[in-house]
Amino acid sequence: METLFGRLNGGYFWRMILHWQQANGRIMAKSKKFYTVWRGRQPGVYDTWEACQAQIKDFPGAKYKSFPSLEDAQQAFEQGPSPSAPRPVAKPKSRLASAAGVAFIRQSISVDAACSGNPGEMEYQGVYTDTGEQIFHQKFPLGTNNIGEFLAIVHALALCHRQQSNTPIYTDSQTAIGWVRRKHCKTQLPRNTKTERLYELIDRAETWLKTHTWSNPLLKWDTENWGEIPADFGRKK
Repeated sequence: METLFGRLNGGYFWRMILHWQQANGRIMAKSKKFYTVWRGRQPGVYDTWEACQAQIKDFPGAKYKSFPSLEDAQQAFEQGPSPSAPRPVAKPKSRLASAAGVAFIRQSISVDAACSGNPGEMEYQGVYTDTGEQIFHQKFPLGTNNIGEFLAIVHALALCHRQQSNTPIYTDSQTAIGWVRRKHCKTQLPRNTKTERLYELIDRAETWLKTHTWSNPLLKWDTENWGEIPADFGRKK
């Protein structure tokens, strides 16, 4: 575990990287784009060129554009095409839309943490959003839910960085997103013999964040409209 964000020859972490590289191309290329279709068979936001092309090919007056991020594509869809192009009469929902009309990306990673008591026995995991297949999982005798969410995001970022992938990462913790962006795990959990192993990993995660850059979108999972995040441990009552 201590090698999770450590050197190249660290063992577990890089064996997991190799597993990802061999996972039949499940990680997206670093040039990932998102496509807004304003005028086509089914206007909306799409996460592959093939899906976009199916909406615009041989469609008279098709209007579409690619964007480097989901947020840009969604914003462009809501604003409509440039004034020089005819605006569609209606905007049907994307095939990836939820009941509230907000698209999410199936080809992504979802992370979550669970805690038996808070603090208490803590574990976190990352899964493929579209299938729920587990990518990584770690467990600690004492921790908090927010720490687990934070470490899960950094774990996913580190894996994607090694793979040179900008795969979007979903979490249902806005707190953890904030900690990652500030590159600091702002926990009040006491550091002692019971939590030293966990804190060693927190230190490594913070160091990794301060010494690396990434372009992966960190996205808040919309539990209200999409249900529980695919990485959920199923403990909620």
